[in-house]
Amino acid sequence: MSSTDFFYALGDLFQKFFLFYDVVGNYFNNAVIVLGFVGFAYWMNIQRKLNAASNVPVEIKDNEGWYKENADKKQLK
Repeated sequence: MSSTDFFYALGDLFQKFFLFYDVVGNYFNNAVIVLGFVGFAYWMNIQRKLNAASNVPVEIKDNEGWYKENADKKQLK
């Protein structure tokens, strides 16, 4: 077996392997983009719940006495 036969066999192997991408096409890219948007929406929903549950002021001028001694310590679900 010469090196030419080896490289031709390697090239044929790569061609057969990468036919998979012809079948998949752009569906994988679209699925990743949609999954990213769904994950971002989920993350923002959780962040909204956490922001609503916090009792920390947004403005620095309101920093004095911002804590609540008897604040509700309920767990988010």
